Amino acid sequence: MSTLKGVRVLEVATVIAAPFASGLLADFGAEVIKVELPGIGDPFRGLGPYHKGKGLRWASMGRNKKCITLDLHLEEGKKIFLELVSKSDILVENFKTGTMSKWGLDIKTLREANPGIIVTRVTGYGQSGPYKNKAGFGTPSTAFSGMTYITGHPDKPPVSPSFSLADYIAGLYAAMSSVMAIYNRDFLNGDSQEIDVSLYEGIFRMQEILIADYDLNKNIRERKPNLSGTSSPGGTYKTKDGKWVVLVCSTDKSFEYLTNAMDRRDLLEDYSKNITRLKNDGYIDKIVSDWISNLNYKEMKTIADKEGVPVNLIYSIEDIFNDEHYKERNNIMEVPCEDFGTVKMPGITPVFSETPGEIKWAGPEIGEHNDEVYKELLGYSDEYLEELKLKNII
Repeated sequence: MSTLKGVRVLEVATVIAAPFASGLLADFGAEVIKVELPGIGDPFRGLGPYHKGKGLRWASMGRNKKCITLDLHLEEGKKIFLELVSKSDILVENFKTGTMSKWGLDIKTLREANPGIIVTRVTGYGQSGPYKNKAGFGTPSTAFSGMTYITGHPDKPPVSPSFSLADYIAGLYAAMSSVMAIYNRDFLNGDSQEIDVSLYEGIFRMQEILIADYDLNKNIRERKPNLSGTSSPGGTYKTKDGKWVVLVCSTDKSFEYLTNAMDRRDLLEDYSKNITRLKNDGYIDKIVSDWISNLNYKEMKTIADKEGVPVNLIYSIEDIFNDEHYKERNNIMEVPCEDFGTVKMPGITPVFSETPGEIKWAGPEIGEHNDEVYKELLGYSDEYLEELKLKNII
């Protein structure tokens, strides 16, 4: 049995954050019905990189979902949508704040169709506040969260993440909160509720150290030459054979392990405590850098692993594909795909011992499940479906 068997999710969302949320639920057995505009679909389908003229990202983002088409701008489309709502547990949407209300699909109408519906809304800046109507995109939201300001080197401009970090983190929060709301509704005799997830808040929640430091010390955290600014040593280093590694000693014990590996136990006399190392970070960093730069990666890693030093090669995707640990944990799965024959994608995370997740199929075509959903779930006839197609409702 799947962990979320019996849970039906209605996804009216595009691109990353909200679709990722419902996709996580689909991985663990929820029936996810993705609603797309007829003839257009989710723009994410067409995003690169490409292979044979087809976007590669949709196969993973759309996996395990049932895709139907429906125009919510039309009155008959809204009526059909509310029928779907009446048979669902969770509605996930990511339109601009207030958009669904403008379409006549406000929370009152949704609850009239289904008093127990959980409505999870994902936007850039949330459902309230002066920025609630701003367009929500990951990179600007990350900048707004404060993370971009502290990322990079002090003598260079701030660095944005090279992938949609804010979207994926928001997706995690949206998936988690949706399941929490189901638990509250079904096991604690709670009510239906709206869940307000923003792109920026997921990242902001992870930066509590900045908040307390500014509140009590009025310290504005700046970009640091090392990784965190709170641990020394900590940073990226180049080995003799040109490999980049990351090493960080976030505890005094791990620094002791490092001194053993470097054969520099003498450093413990003056620098056994992190607070002292931070004050002398440049000096400590140079010692570590010199040690690593005089060793080939494999030699350095052997010594470091023996002593328990937290260090690792900075992996490229090629390194990941070749790593036995990734293979043993099925982190990369090969899935049949209509466009490419097969395509590899991230495996199921996390790993459940008794009810593991499953990748049943790659991202479907637009409207691939129209017949299944409209006939089996709503009981529509072939004649009515043909009429809906002629009206461009589906």
